[in-house]
Amino acid sequence: MTSSDVLIRIQETPNPNAWKFILDRTVLTEGKATYSSLGEAENNLLARSIFEIPGIKQVHFFQNVITITHVFDAEPEEIHAAVSSVIQTRMPIHNPNQTIKDEKKIAREKLSPELQQIESILDDTIRPGLQGDGGDLTVVNLDGNQLYVHYEGACGTCPSSTTGTLMAIEGILKDHLNRDIEVIPV
Repeated sequence: MTSSDVLIRIQETPNPNAWKFILDRTVLTEGKATYSSLGEAENNLLARSIFEIPGIKQVHFFQNVITITHVFDAEPEEIHAAVSSVIQTRMPIHNPNQTIKDEKKIAREKLSPELQQIESILDDTIRPGLQGDGGDLTVVNLDGNQLYVHYEGACGTCPSSTTGTLMAIEGILKDHLNRDIEVIPV
């Protein structure tokens, strides 16, 4: 191993079709980035190169972690080897400051006070756990007492995202905000 080799630790997530690749260097200096297609990743060489691996469905960057989601019938060992190879060759030229502009932070300033409060509750309670498992959550809309959310990264296709995780999110929001709130994944 040379000094330029990237140290990679591969870790399971609760989603059997998603894996976290934890690196010894920064993937993203600020925010997060989720790519759901090769077209979305066209301006990021690292993400685009990972998408060129057969079977990759989504790539999620957060701090020093790359989470990939793959088709259900992919061979994990082949995916691990291919993604690790791409990381080794692309990380030396990857710019962690070249990120998708985190417009969600800017957009939050324009949200209603209730949505700002929901975002704050999710930031403090739910998102750290989801991000720890290689995923995240985006609030799509609040319509009356119905909160629509979208899962990202490993959470996007995780079976527990529509059961236990969803119930936990709803329970926390009921306790902290509104007893009548209903959380609906989209």
